Amino acid sequence: MKRCMALVAATFAILPLAQGAAPSPTVTIPSPSATIVGLPGEVEQFPGIPFAKPPVGNLRFKPPVPLTEPYGVYEATENKNICPQFIASTTDGNSLLPQFLATLINSPIFQKPVLAASEDCLYLNVHRPADTKEGDDLPVLVYIYGGGFQLGWNSMYDGTPWVKKSVELGKPMLVVTIAYRIGAFGFLPGREIQREGSSNAGLLDQRLSLQWVSDNIRSFGGDPAKVTIWGESAGAWSVFDQMALYAGNNSHNGEPLFRGAIMNSGSFLAADEINGLKAQGVYDTVIHNAGCSAAADTLQCLRNLDYTSLLNAASSVPAMLGYQSLALAYLPRPDGVVLPESPDQLALKSKVAKVPYIAGSQEDEGTLFALFQSNITTEPLLVDYLGNVFFPNASKRVLEEFVSQYSDISKNGAPFRTGGWWNIYPEFKRLAAIIGDFEFSLTRRIFLEASESMSPDVPTWSYLSSYNHGTPVLGTFHGSDLLQVFFGILPNYASDAFHAYYISFVNSLDPNDGNEGKYMHWPQWTEDHQLLNMYADHSELVLDDFRSEAAVFLKDNIEHLRL
Repeated sequence: MKRCMALVAATFAILPLAQGAAPSPTVTIPSPSATIVGLPGEVEQFPGIPFAKPPVGNLRFKPPVPLTEPYGVYEATENKNICPQFIASTTDGNSLLPQFLATLINSPIFQKPVLAASEDCLYLNVHRPADTKEGDDLPVLVYIYGGGFQLGWNSMYDGTPWVKKSVELGKPMLVVTIAYRIGAFGFLPGREIQREGSSNAGLLDQRLSLQWVSDNIRSFGGDPAKVTIWGESAGAWSVFDQMALYAGNNSHNGEPLFRGAIMNSGSFLAADEINGLKAQGVYDTVIHNAGCSAAADTLQCLRNLDYTSLLNAASSVPAMLGYQSLALAYLPRPDGVVLPESPDQLALKSKVAKVPYIAGSQEDEGTLFALFQSNITTEPLLVDYLGNVFFPNASKRVLEEFVSQYSDISKNGAPFRTGGWWNIYPEFKRLAAIIGDFEFSLTRRIFLEASESMSPDVPTWSYLSSYNHGTPVLGTFHGSDLLQVFFGILPNYASDAFHAYYISFVNSLDPNDGNEGKYMHWPQWTEDHQLLNMYADHSELVLDDFRSEAAVFLKDNIEHLRL
């Protein structure tokens, strides 16, 4: 009896605290009709809101299906499953690191309890300032994660610090982080996928999430007419692709889905057709390792597989953390509809949504991806590697001329501005420079030049980050901006400045708005083709003219240089 009385007394002692706790924020959305209950706080959070039917069973690989039925009261109080990850290949025999990662990451034991990976993963998270209400019409930042279309998830990127900073700067905004299918689940290539109309499902996941934002963000206090999309790496490629989808049509119900774009390390990624030789080879490899080669309907055979068997088969092609590097097996490919042409052509013809954008890169984008090819010891071996792995449609002459653009590694080898230092194997610095320029740095400039030529009224800004200059071997490597910019782990000038620039851009489409006198004026790229060159403790302006001959060659031969 005494024990029961003690429990009752303890319960009543807690009640005043519970009664005084902040109430859970509640939002009623129209499409589909639902009442969303979130988490209170200085920044109110609504994690794990579904925006599509689970892409399982016969919906596996297919374009996402929007939710249409009302689903009543929904507790958006925890992050949901992440999409299946493809971090390393199960078959890459060129490096012990990928094999080790494959064994660890691709195992169901690791994916389910630790990462909670599942095909039922199409959810988004909303973050807003406390007490925001419908009618406040705050601008909205939508973040698309990167990871080479092979890894990543939205809950990795907490929007809370960005919302807090926006309030601190007097420019409050909402942040939405979205999920999309990656690897084979979102980007399985092949003519079978194309014939069915299921190509580029991962991009369509992103597009559907943006449509959800357009339909529902006003209920959270956001303005659907003031949406900016932002991504890093594959997220930046995705931002470009959202600009280029359907040859630049970014409308939904007669209104644009976004008014601005930010691309960290990536713009267009030149890719061969979804039914091309290389792409079909990926499909056929997956089919073979899934045991579906003899099936009358190989695609349906894949849909009938259990999750683990499919994950293993999908992971049997080379991954980016290995010898194949960024010659990605799974990536957006032109299909004639969703991406009507290769992204390089959509960029060069300016078949993109005409919105102001920021596009920048790290100084040494390629170093991280050239760590696995130490057997490439001569120029002919480098040419052969690029032809066999990256550019199967390029002639040997084109590849030799491309490689010759980087003959002087003291000038054109990555990490840049380090002379002959850090060439850890004979062709490391050249390969690192070529990968970084093709995938990120010089394609960025080519896109900016096309915008200037064909859409001169569209404001653009560009940057080059050098805050890790001097780091042995890697320099300012790909992904280092996540630490500086998104996560702001180092509270230095670079982090503060980028936060201020980006939040201003989201609010007014001008990164300088309200920042004059605090940070360097960031001129539009078209003014003098200048880059904001960012260091940890300061910034300066530099001409965007490095490796100009290589840039001209790449632009003139881009049709031969596609993944």
